[in-house]
Amino acid sequence: MKRSPARIFAPLALVACAVAVLAIVNSNNSGSKDTSSNPAQTSTVTTTSTAKKKARRSYIVKTGDVLSAIAIKTGVPLDTLIRLNPGVDAQSLQTGQRLKLAP
Repeated sequence: MKRSPARIFAPLALVACAVAVLAIVNSNNSGSKDTSSNPAQTSTVTTTSTAKKKARRSYIVKTGDVLSAIAIKTGVPLDTLIRLNPGVDAQSLQTGQRLKLAP
């Protein structure tokens, strides 16, 4: 009885696909700024990004943003955001809307 070459190539193809998926996922994670899984990196990234965010005077609303999350992202207190943007309704933020972060 002769064995089919597919018995060898099928597991090799499966392993090759798994390696390709892991490589793609790993490359996507290395470029992201999400440090929630590693608390040791959080303070370093937060310190660096906070300095950059303080210099910004406005924020463009992205899909799914809420006012409280914007306050956390930008480091501007929620009360200050509300005071600087009196015409903004927190319940109906629009994608692309510009919010003041500093006077």
